[in-house]
Amino acid sequence: MIKKEINEIKGLYDITECSIRKLAACYVDGEKNKVTTFTETFLNLKEEEQHKYLDIFKKTLSGTIGKNLFDMHFTNDAYIEGSSRELLIKLRDSGLEDEEALDEFYSRIIDSYDYVGNYLIILIQQAYDVPGVSSDGIEMDDASEEVFDYILCSICPVTLSKPGLAYDALDSTFHELEQAHMVDPTDTGFLFPAFNERSADEENILIYSKNANQLQDGVLSTLACEIPVPAKEQKATFQNIVTETLGDECNYDTIKNIHDNLNDYIDERKKDPEPALIDKDTAKKIMEKSGVSEEKLAGFEEKFEEATGGPGKTMLAANVCETRKFEVKTPDVVVKVNPDKTDLIETMLIEGKPCLVIHIDENLEVNGISVNPDTGEVFEN
Repeated sequence: MIKKEINEIKGLYDITECSIRKLAACYVDGEKNKVTTFTETFLNLKEEEQHKYLDIFKKTLSGTIGKNLFDMHFTNDAYIEGSSRELLIKLRDSGLEDEEALDEFYSRIIDSYDYVGNYLIILIQQAYDVPGVSSDGIEMDDASEEVFDYILCSICPVTLSKPGLAYDALDSTFHELEQAHMVDPTDTGFLFPAFNERSADEENILIYSKNANQLQDGVLSTLACEIPVPAKEQKATFQNIVTETLGDECNYDTIKNIHDNLNDYIDERKKDPEPALIDKDTAKKIMEKSGVSEEKLAGFEEKFEEATGGPGKTMLAANVCETRKFEVKTPDVVVKVNPDKTDLIETMLIEGKPCLVIHIDENLEVNGISVNPDTGEVFEN
């Protein structure tokens, strides 16, 4: 799914046009016991409660594609009898009214979800009448071609509120506030089926993870879908590829050039509907453009495939490159630079010693005090 398709589904969670049919939930304690389960017609809930739930559903479709949101393909295990994919289809087709299927789903999530503490498993079912789109991109509500019938799952930690004093409007004074079990924003969730090319794609499932670097592999294995590589791991993999490729050519200027060229590659694709990806060919072109020799790039494609897990594998460009900062670090000094100002730093031999040289303009501040960069004189406020 691309961002536009995700936002289209996310836009359904509006109180004025809400068409969610059913909501089913299971509250689980820290010992993995089902404390309670309930199923409600969503529109029968109080309006204040609907707003709170809609905020949770929006969160389940929020974040960056490739970091928090992953459109994943089901593995072969998803097509065997009794698979979780089969169970999801049963839940959707029953409108969340099959109690036995719901109980089985809750059990599978509880067995696979790695969390210490209480949490709430929420499911909703909705049938979305997908509007047709004219040739100039305008939606036409009266030209619907498909009903997108789907379920959304949100797994939310439940935490105990802090004790304290609270204002009571009835007697205009403060009293002790009783602690309450509060539902936090979604930690892990999914949309099934995926909404690819504005149509149901039962071969794929959209996964959400609040933590981009720590995915719930147990839940993903239970769902029998491919497990994405976390952002932090992608970055480490790319850094290893660069280090092994450069060898003795791994110097400041080359690394700076790779950083700059990666940022240029990301900027050039900002308007693309899909995020910028790095495959073996793209990575090699960036290395060539950054000044890496042909000798060092011999066999690069094979190294890339081996490091990333095989042919056709890609990494999200934003995951492997810092787009908000450029950092140079020694054991005692850390220098952070705006990514588009990397030319302000260079390396230089001074009295036979390798040094980092920082170009200074008319503005220099030391411990919050503005000083003259030429004389060291403190400027008047």
